[in-house]
Amino acid sequence: MIIRIKKAWRNSLILVLLMGCTIGAYIWWSHRQEELRFMRYEEFGIDMPVNYQVHGIDVSKFQKDINWHAVKQMQVENIRISFAFIKATEGITRQDDAFKRNWEKAKQAGVTRGAYHFFYSTRDPIKQAINFRNVVQLETGDLPPVLDIEVHNNQPAAVIRSTAKIWLEEMEKVYGVKPIIYTNLKFYLTYLGDEFDDYPLWIAHYYQKERPRLDRKWVFWQHSDIGRVNGIKTTVDFNVFKGDSTDLLRLCLP
Repeated sequence: MIIRIKKAWRNSLILVLLMGCTIGAYIWWSHRQEELRFMRYEEFGIDMPVNYQVHGIDVSKFQKDINWHAVKQMQVENIRISFAFIKATEGITRQDDAFKRNWEKAKQAGVTRGAYHFFYSTRDPIKQAINFRNVVQLETGDLPPVLDIEVHNNQPAAVIRSTAKIWLEEMEKVYGVKPIIYTNLKFYLTYLGDEFDDYPLWIAHYYQKERPRLDRKWVFWQHSDIGRVNGIKTTVDFNVFKGDSTDLLRLCLP
């Protein structure tokens, strides 16, 4: 009887060990499958994260006169520019000089477009919301409005969070969708934190060949600020979307 018990215990132990090895091998395989891969594309002038299907750029007046049809038509292997975030406003009075033209031409070229506002926590958030609303007319198929928040202006985190929330809530009232937050990794962790986890996140994280190290989910990743694309004479920021083209369309305004 004792021998049978010992044998059964030994067999159980072997089974547990085998299961552990199998699970460990699967986890290792999964991580390998998800390993981030970069590939150099001389046409874009940068190493591109090729794990992602949907690529895009963000622009402002500093990219000068953009040929949006050339941007849209450029394709290297299976990589092409599918979306663009365009600077619209800054603070309570400033509008980007190139916004109107970029906004119209991007749509005409068939590039999915989004507009962003550069935010100051030292300025009235309602007036900043009005500035954006007066300039940007979002339509079906456009991406949600973007809060670009990356400077603290020596304000405490509590002030930054409270003013940002006011702008975000005002935009949600106007456009009927949750705005996207753009920032960098350090700023998000230091000044925003989990109070903003319900908002789609566009995170800046470059000069390192790794995904943003953030516990919460992100939707867009700005991975380079020195890319090149046909139709733009200057360097430009490059981004990827975490999803496929159907997911991108689902994020856009209905």
